[in-house]
Amino acid sequence: MKKTILMMMAIFTGSSIFAQEMNIKTLPYPNTKKVDTVNTYFGTRVPDPYRWLEDDRATDTKAWVQEQNKVTQNYLAQIPFRDAIKKRLETLWNYEKYSAPFKEGKYTYFYKNDGLQAQAVVWRQVGENGMPEVFLDPNKFSASGTTSLQGLDFSKDGSLAAYQISEGGSDWRKVIVITTVDKKQVGDTLRDVKFSGIAWKGNEGFYYSSYDKPREGSQLSGLTQYHKLYFHKLGTPQSEDKIIFGGEQTPRRYIGAYLTEDERFLVITAAESTTGNELYIQDLASAGSGIVPVVNNFDNNNYVAANVGSKLYIHTNLYQPNYRLVTVDAANPTPIFWKDLIPATKNVLSISTGGGKLFAEYLQDATSLVLQYDMAGKLERSIALPSVGTASGFGTKLEEKETYYTFTSYIYPPTIFKYDIASGVSTVFKKPNVQFDPSLYESKQVFYKSKDGTRIPMIITYKKGIVLNGKNPTLLYAYGGFGVSLTPAFSTSNIVFLEHGGIYAVPNLRGGGEYGETWHRAGIKMHKQNVFDDFIAAAAYLKKNKYTSTDYLAISGGSNGGLLIGAVMTQQPGICKVALPAVGVMDMLRYNKFTAGAGWAYDYGTAEESKEMFEYLYKYSPYHALQANNYPATLVTTADHDDRVVPAHSFKFAARLQEYQKGPAPVLIRIETNAGHGAGQATEQVISGQTDKWAFLFQNMGINW
Repeated sequence: MKKTILMMMAIFTGSSIFAQEMNIKTLPYPNTKKVDTVNTYFGTRVPDPYRWLEDDRATDTKAWVQEQNKVTQNYLAQIPFRDAIKKRLETLWNYEKYSAPFKEGKYTYFYKNDGLQAQAVVWRQVGENGMPEVFLDPNKFSASGTTSLQGLDFSKDGSLAAYQISEGGSDWRKVIVITTVDKKQVGDTLRDVKFSGIAWKGNEGFYYSSYDKPREGSQLSGLTQYHKLYFHKLGTPQSEDKIIFGGEQTPRRYIGAYLTEDERFLVITAAESTTGNELYIQDLASAGSGIVPVVNNFDNNNYVAANVGSKLYIHTNLYQPNYRLVTVDAANPTPIFWKDLIPATKNVLSISTGGGKLFAEYLQDATSLVLQYDMAGKLERSIALPSVGTASGFGTKLEEKETYYTFTSYIYPPTIFKYDIASGVSTVFKKPNVQFDPSLYESKQVFYKSKDGTRIPMIITYKKGIVLNGKNPTLLYAYGGFGVSLTPAFSTSNIVFLEHGGIYAVPNLRGGGEYGETWHRAGIKMHKQNVFDDFIAAAAYLKKNKYTSTDYLAISGGSNGGLLIGAVMTQQPGICKVALPAVGVMDMLRYNKFTAGAGWAYDYGTAEESKEMFEYLYKYSPYHALQANNYPATLVTTADHDDRVVPAHSFKFAARLQEYQKGPAPVLIRIETNAGHGAGQATEQVISGQTDKWAFLFQNMGINW
């Protein structure tokens, strides 16, 4: 491989680009320099002319970011209704938002955002009717509001709390321990913690996981290979924390740990990728007991949902792709001794526990069905939900008599219900006062056939009375990967689209988890094209049934969904009017070289593993698949602190797309500063990003606000 680094600043070309609609003048794109870097895979030479943009520390990369943001912000500033959209979003966002309450020690805790606060605040009160007081206010963590709370875990008696903070959206976290009675810090701040929960062991200390921070190169994009599970004893320096699992003896890419509620068992999960995990237990009640393997391979997903004494309740998709709940004695915990308690069905099962009960939460065509069982596996009732949508929560402590869950749908703002476990009665606990009248809208599920005949569900949401004339602005959003299920959820941002005649459509593509592991595996590696075909077929369905047409269709997705949009628009440039790929994985030949990207190989495969896999990835990789063509108006979005899907993916894709765009539609990249992959963004950042998305969409569809 030959690599030439040319140190030069970006310069402007001499031509101007004009928006197709309303004649907005676009500044010339930066004339992005090209280098002669070439990689060779199985004898095939693959040029990578924008490789230099992978170095986020370099002066010329920073200059390129500034010039691109200058072009993008100049364009967006000319959209006459941009400010009106922002004001409407601020009005819509300005209502109190609550989380479901949870009990720790003598206090009941909950999260609350008054409306436009940068970050939600943690409140607490004694009992349900006590006087609320602020426990933690993340808005005071930083002047900009971009340092966020990303984890809060209490010791069993509630006297100690460990909370994690993220600065600028990074996945690297700091952990601070406080006494809850007076909120005073205990010991030093733990640093460089990543992809970790906090598992308290009494008041002695806690388990956490992290990687060695990259020693060379960028700490944002540097490869993080092997996780280590540590135990931190309170009052001792982090440098003395002991490795419990992982490291050189047991190298694993992802390691997690938690304790059963009675703190008898330490449960360790270990994985090489984002799917499938080994399962280990350690009986902490037995002095000198070691870490015992329960599942010793990475073929399936397994976790301990609960225990009663030595009886373990394990949620697993071993032999059953839609999951089941089994029991086994901890003395002989391996699968040969497992017994079904809640057998697998045609619907995907997840499990919550509380009040001495099991809550079986099923996905039924990507919507919620919840059943309550006793700990012996006897069905007690089906829990009545408000309508078709998504119910989440239910989990609580063993001794509680009630629990809380949140219900939402595309037209049902998230509402918190209190659930009496003995009677099965649900009552509204908190209902949001958002400016939205559900009676004016409808949300319906349809099914369509993909290219190979597979039946795909899709939920379409719009204002009642809409005329199906093919001229409705439509946003088609999807994900399709990593076993992630897209279930109905309300979006405050989408209101501005729906109230202006927009249609919001969400298909449940293969690669997701809506129909279990079989559905997931139908969209990975050499089957990844199924995901793109499912999405393309969704667009065809919407056009055929006159919901919309090409001139009024926008396509959108983030992260793996950003890859989806990049692949679809390169395979079918004429599929839509507007493309909105966000924080996407765009270079499929090098994604595994950055941060924890190697862990995505289960879904994607890698260019190095075989000639066939390389050729498959090379064919659809958005960055490599670009050719001279008329592409839709495209707003690529990323963030400078994204250390999960590094911004280089979007940088390289945008540079090449600008080079190959032959049509008049704009190609812009919006790079958020002091932000990461998405979690923890300040409210102002979120509103600003949504404003620009909707402004760009309406502008390029020629629709007046």
